[in-house]
Amino acid sequence: MHNITGLVESRTLLLGTSNRKKIIELVHLLEPRGFRLRTPSDFEDVLEVDETGDTFMANAQLKAVAQAKHRQVWAIGEDSGLCVPALQGEPGIYSARYAGSGATDALNNAKLLVKMADLPDHQRQAYYVSTMALSDPSGHIHIQAQGECWGRILRTPRGEHGFGYDPLFEIAEYHLTFAEMGQGVKRAISHRARALRSFLARLDCLVA
Repeated sequence: MHNITGLVESRTLLLGTSNRKKIIELVHLLEPRGFRLRTPSDFEDVLEVDETGDTFMANAQLKAVAQAKHRQVWAIGEDSGLCVPALQGEPGIYSARYAGSGATDALNNAKLLVKMADLPDHQRQAYYVSTMALSDPSGHIHIQAQGECWGRILRTPRGEHGFGYDPLFEIAEYHLTFAEMGQGVKRAISHRARALRSFLARLDCLVA
């Protein structure tokens, strides 16, 4: 297991995701803590990590460990998705590829709407999950964190912002979808923000 001195001294973390919009959210929340953040696009070679885990956390750990060992840096792995209890948790860990390999957000949203077409309003609850894991360069996991955000799935999309299932995911208290919200509100209440707050509390303790 690596000593944390290297992390404390370098204040450098690799974000183990190539999703540009996820990176923007993570950078916005991590940079104010004084960390220098790197992404896979900072390197000439691209490391593709197969998401073979059977849970969100397992996939987050896979990404963190693979990137950390390959780059010999401290790395954060993140995995997230949408779960609909009335569909036995679908799309779940397959959220990004719900409509098949190479699926777009639009195709994934369309499939979800078809699967939920006959569900009454009181069975359209859903929640987003975000999981995060921190690995040292030897592949040891030091931190795990998870956040959830509950809402409901609409019958038609609304809003032009966000990504994934955001145009269908409405927060009842705001009467807005994630795709309609301003970034300030979303960053305060989202599953990723909640996971990161838990993650940062543990990170502060680790580097103190």
